Amino acid sequence: MLPPDPILTAGAPAGADPSLSTVDQIQNLILDSADFEEFLNELARFSAHQVAGSRDDALCGITLLRDRKAATIGWSSNHAREVDEIQYSLSQGPCLTAAKEEREVYVPDLVAENRWGPEYAGAVASHGLRSVLSVPFHLQGEAQAALNLYSEAPHKFDGDVAARARGYTREISQALRLAVRISLHTDSATNLRATLESRTVIDMAVGIIMAQNRCDQETAVRILTDASSNGNLKLRDIAKSLVQSVGGAATRTHFEEPGRPEPH
Repeated sequence: MLPPDPILTAGAPAGADPSLSTVDQIQNLILDSADFEEFLNELARFSAHQVAGSRDDALCGITLLRDRKAATIGWSSNHAREVDEIQYSLSQGPCLTAAKEEREVYVPDLVAENRWGPEYAGAVASHGLRSVLSVPFHLQGEAQAALNLYSEAPHKFDGDVAARARGYTREISQALRLAVRISLHTDSATNLRATLESRTVIDMAVGIIMAQNRCDQETAVRILTDASSNGNLKLRDIAKSLVQSVGGAATRTHFEEPGRPEPH
C-alpha cells in the first residue's frame, strides 16, 4: 500500500471549491500560496484531487524540462517526488517521454511494462505502484512539462479518468506557462543580483590590493586571481574574505605580489 498522503487523505486541497471553474480555483491557489514552490505543490495536490478524487490512491508530480535538465517542480507528496526521480536517474520513463515528445503516455500495468527496460518498471513497482499516466502540458516554448499520475491499482487511468486528465492539463496549461515564465524571470533576476554583488566585492578587493601594494589594476587583478587559484577558492569568496579582513583595525593583507617588498 502507498504511504499516507496527508493532503489526499484529508480531503480536497486548499483552494478546491467545486462551485468554481478549474481556472478560478487555480487562480485561488496562486493568490493563497506564499511562494512559487508552495503554489506548485498545491497545484500537484489539486491535480490529483481533480483527476482521481480526493480520497483516492493517486499520486501526482509535475515534471519540467528546461536547459536539458529534468526536475519535479511540484508534488502531491514526497513519495510522488521520489517516484518521479527514478526516471531522472535512469534518463528515461513515461513522464520524460511525455514532456519531450509532447504526447500522452500510459502504463496500464507496470508488471507487463518493458518500454523503458526492466529497471524502470521494477523500481516503480517496488514502491507499490501498478499504473502510470503522463500527460504533457503545452507551454508554447516556455519549457516542456508533463503531469504524472501514479496509482497502486492496475488500469487505474483507463477511459474516463484519462479523458479527465487530458482535459484538465489543457485547462491549466496557461496557468502553468505563466508560472514557469515568472520562475524564469525570478531566476534571471536572482542570478543578475548575485553577479552584481560578486562584481562589487571583487572590485573592492582589487582596490584594496592596489592601495596596499601600490600597484595598477591589472597587477591587482592578477594577485587576486593567483590567490584564488593557489588557495583553490572561488574568486568571490577570497575577495569577500579580503574585504572583511580590512573592516576592523589595520590588518595587513597576505595578498601581496610575489617578490614585491611590503610598502611602508
